[in-house]
Amino acid sequence: MSLVLPSEIIVERFLPTVRAMLAGRLEEQGLTQQEIADNLGVAQAAVSKYVNGRATVEERFRDDPRTVATVDRIADGMAAADMDGYDALVELFELIQEFEDRGPICELHEAEMPALRGLGCDLCVRGVDTEIREEREALASVRNAARILATVPGMADHVPNVGTNTGTALPDATDVTDVGAVPGRIYTVGGRVEVPANPEFGASHHVATTILAANEADPDLRGAVNVATRDPLLAASHDRGIEPLEFDADYDDRSERLRKLFREHGVPRVIYHRGAFGVEPITYVFGVTAVEAAELAAELVAAADRDSPR
Repeated sequence: MSLVLPSEIIVERFLPTVRAMLAGRLEEQGLTQQEIADNLGVAQAAVSKYVNGRATVEERFRDDPRTVATVDRIADGMAAADMDGYDALVELFELIQEFEDRGPICELHEAEMPALRGLGCDLCVRGVDTEIREEREALASVRNAARILATVPGMADHVPNVGTNTGTALPDATDVTDVGAVPGRIYTVGGRVEVPANPEFGASHHVATTILAANEADPDLRGAVNVATRDPLLAASHDRGIEPLEFDADYDDRSERLRKLFREHGVPRVIYHRGAFGVEPITYVFGVTAVEAAELAAELVAAADRDSPR
């Protein structure tokens, strides 16, 4: 994906177009090319290019009535010596702000960066939106965690039959829609871990409710991965100074029961259950983000496979 800043469009397309239009208007007002150059702060050779139609202009700016009106005001003011460079900058800056708010600058920016289309980007107008940044960071964490799970040797053997998932909660998350995860879960095909889709918020109920319960007790923990419960993996946790916490496999009121458990015992980085009728044994590995959880899970899987009898 190309990386283009809106400021590049302003410098490379908006300003040359406006200068060319101003040069033409000022010439019509009777100013010499040197006088026009002095007003615009450019060389006389550049003015010659502008007035002779040899400059490249952007039609979206040139043909916009707002540009025409602004250029006319500036040209009239400069010709009458009623407007100085500062006044002209104020006029142009106000026009740029209009054009950045879903205007020609925004349109050209989306044309240069097609990935922005449909996002309702208003970065130029509102600045960096903290909530949007946090959402993007959470989804990026899940995406990177899924990539880790898909590339770790031996991970496929630790994916439960029902599939696995990984998630990251937003700061101050309150429900499952505040937790990003992989839709449809991560599964294995032919001994490989397959990630079926890009992460979305609200895509996982079980991982999300587990993360939310842990996060309520320990706000630093916002990520998790679930894998199959295996004794070698639990032993690898012990070896790393992690005391896995066992919990009831029953799904009824699991969220509240986990919250109670975490209030009483804290939140270790590994919790597990041994399964129940129709419920596969599952282990959850926690981290500050999904990436940290996936990295710890990868370490435990590697240690478990290394220490397991062949």
